[in-house]
Formats: sequence, structure tokens, C-alpha cells
Amino acid sequence: MVLENYILSSLILVPISGGILILFFKEYSKTLAFLTSVIAFFLSILLLSKFDLSNPSYQFVEKLSWVEMFDVYYHLGVDGLSLPFIILSTFITLIVVIADLDPVKKNLHQYFSAFLILEGLLVGVFSALDSILFYVFFEGILIPMFLIIGLWGGENRIYATIKFFLYTFFGSIFFLISLIYMYSQVATFDIATLQNIKFSTQEQIFIFLGFLVAFAVKIPMWPVHTWLPDAHVEAPTGGSVILAAVLLKIGGYGLVRFNLPITPDASLMLDWLVILFSLIAIIYIAFVALAQQDMKKLIAYSSIAHMGFVTLGVFIVFRIVDTTNTIEIANMSLTGAMIQMVSHGFISAALFLCVGVLYNRKHTRMIEDYGGVINVMPKFGAFFVFFALANAGLPGTSGFVGEFMIIMSLFSVSFWYAFAAGTTMVLAAAYSLWLIKRVVFGEIKKEHSEILEFEDLNTNEFTALFLLAIAVLFFGLWPAPLAEIFEFSIESIISDIFLAKLAIG
Repeated sequence: MVLENYILSSLILVPISGGILILFFKEYSKTLAFLTSVIAFFLSILLLSKFDLSNPSYQFVEKLSWVEMFDVYYHLGVDGLSLPFIILSTFITLIVVIADLDPVKKNLHQYFSAFLILEGLLVGVFSALDSILFYVFFEGILIPMFLIIGLWGGENRIYATIKFFLYTFFGSIFFLISLIYMYSQVATFDIATLQNIKFSTQEQIFIFLGFLVAFAVKIPMWPVHTWLPDAHVEAPTGGSVILAAVLLKIGGYGLVRFNLPITPDASLMLDWLVILFSLIAIIYIAFVALAQQDMKKLIAYSSIAHMGFVTLGVFIVFRIVDTTNTIEIANMSLTGAMIQMVSHGFISAALFLCVGVLYNRKHTRMIEDYGGVINVMPKFGAFFVFFALANAGLPGTSGFVGEFMIIMSLFSVSFWYAFAAGTTMVLAAAYSLWLIKRVVFGEIKKEHSEILEFEDLNTNEFTALFLLAIAVLFFGLWPAPLAEIFEFSIESIISDIFLAKLAIG
């Protein structure tokens, strides 16, 4: 009973405490990291088992006074929007620890400590119900991620990590300004209360833009995306995995948690701006991915294009409301966006792990330095091909579900929107399959004869990729359980959007 009452605090404190404990027991760092990540993952599964799917309200609520002067509370809770991302955070951290792909020899205990502390902060982001507490966790994740890239990254890690920090911190300033402005008007930082307050249209536009800048950088949306390829290229494999699989999702989650319910009128008026940026990301960035010679950069640009689908699915609901007045289609679009975020977490994590496997054997990420890998690494080749096909949206994989739902929703608004977004199916297949053709298939060239010495996947690598493959297949063949978790929370948001539209007329 005590565990159920404080399960969210446990999910935050267990990995953070484990991370701190590792600093004092260096010789047991790998064992402690594994045990801590397993405990955190099973706590998230316990959270899922106790969660009432039919209840759209926040559950497992914890509330303690924190900064009384400004009515700031340590206020936690979970609903259908946040629960899948909490589980995703604990699952991906466990995968990073299991795979253990980074050849870190110096300060290994600090390396695992940073990942566990990051995990706790991520759970805090997705469970915070006080906007200042959300902001603290939102900013707090920059510290361990800054250290992961800056201490264990590549040759240009200092440049990449400073660029990452400056971009994300710059965006966060506007988020904080919006929060302070709202507090000055209504004297509360409580997210649920803010969602039920009707700000004027002019106020909403100001607040909306502040939120948009912060979350657009995090996703990242075009044109504030340039930090991501640099961060991925220089980050260690584990850093790239957690960055692509979970950190980017904070941006999409923030748009749905803050922009849509708090500023519905402004979201309705400015949806064209997000739709435009999303379509540019889907089409233009996909062509940029085609031109890459570095595997990590290709997957990084692919992530930007796929996250463009998320923002498109989120904000097209306003066009659906305006043109069809059909709540079911709007629900499908927003549900597709949320499923796409979870799916991208699995697929992007797997692709970066695959690159990490190759890098550990040849210490290069350049596509031209490989070829015929499947001849000596058949298990690895099978996984790499599978995840590349999932990235291209192959039916039967989770990569297909969210994008298909969004494209079907777009047809209700405009054929041209659907056509433009649908080009991702062709472009994603182009850069994904071209990558596979050059790296996995063909003959091993004489100048790359060292590939003949490659060993296939070891137990840790195989286990990590196998678990991700199971997740991609499971939600590709049976997405209903995931959709059911999102269902009631999304219906509540869409209902509010319809009411905002009726109020505007």
C-alpha cells in the first residue's frame, strides 16, 4: 500500500539513488546499474498494472508543499498521456545498461551514474503536475546529458555538448517566461488548474509562442534542429540511444500537455505555423538524410523527419475540427502522433545500437567503410534490416501504425496535406534501404578486408536488439493496448479543442 501511494516518487528516487550509490562502489558499477534499472523497470510495470485505463483523471497523485511563498508543490501524478513515456524511459535505460556498447574504461562508475540519474529526472518530467516542478526536471536532464556527451563523446564532443546545452537552455527561457506570466495572472503553477483557466486570445498567443519555442527545440523541429545531428555524432552509443528514444519525446509530450489544453485558441489560430514546419521537416530533412555519409547523421536526420510527423499529427487536429467537425478523426490523428512517439523510441534506439555494434568493431561510422557485413554477421544483419524496414514504415511494425493513422486523418482535411506527408513512406524507404544496401549487403571489398574478422552479436548485444525487436513487432501487430492507454486522456483534450472552436465560432 505504501509503495502504491509513493510509486512515482519511488520511480524517481530509485534510479537517482542507484546512480549516487554507484559513485561509492566503483567496482560493482555494472552490477548495480543493471539491478537499479531492472527495479525501476518493474516499478513502471507495476504502475501499469495498477493503472485504471477508464479513468482520464490523474492517478497515483502525490502532493507536498515545496516553496510555500509561491505555492509551488512537489506534485506528481500520471494519466494516459504520461504513463507510456514513463515505461519507455525505464525500458530504454535498461536496454542501454544491458547492451553496454560503449568501450568506457575510465570513470565507468560515473558513466552509469549519469544514465541512472538521467532516468530518474525523465520520470520526473513525465509525472510532474506542478509546472515549476516540471521545469526543474525539464532543465535538470540537461546536466547528465551534458556530461554524457562532454565526457564520453567523440573528438568534437565539447562543441556538440555546448551547442546542445545552449539551444535547449535558450528555448527553456521562453517556457519559464510563459510560466511566470501565467502565475502573475492567476497565482498558480498547478498544471491542471492552468488547463481550466480561460486566458484572453492575446495572452494565449504570447504563452503559446513561449511554449512552442521551448518544445520545438527539444523535438527538434525545423529550423531549430541543427544541434541534434552534432549531438548524436559525438555522443557515445548509449547517449544517442537515450537522446533519440526518450529526450526528444519530451518536446512532443510538452506540446500535448501544455500548448493544446492551456492555449487552445492560440493553437487553433497558429496551427498553420506548426503544420508548415512539420511538412518541411518531413520532406526536406528526409532529402538531407539521403545525402549523409555518416550512419549516425543519417539516423539523426531521420529522427527529425519522423518527429515532424508527430507535430503534424498533433496540430492537424485543429484543421480536422475546423473542416470536418468529426471528433473521431481528430482522436485518431492525436492517437497516431502519440503512438508514433513511442514507436520511434524503440526504432531509433535499435538503429543507434546497430551503429554502435559496427563502430565497436571498426571504429568508423562512415557508410563507405562498410559492405557485405551480413556475410560474417548474419544475426546482426537480420536485426539491422528489420529495424531499417520498421524505420521505413513497413506494415506489421510499429513504424507503420502511427504514420498510417496520421495520413488517414490528413485525408479528411486535404488531399495535398496527405500527399505531402505520405512522401515520407517513399523517402524513408529510400534512405533506410540505401543504407542497408551499402552497409549490410554486397561483397566485402579488399580494402575493407578487416570486416572478415568481425564477430557476430555477443549475448548482451543480441539481448538488447531482441527486446527492441519484440517491442516493434508487438505494437506493430497489436497497437490496441497502447491506444487504449492514450484513449481517455486524448478524448478529454479533443473535447476541449471542440469547445474552444465553438467559443471562437
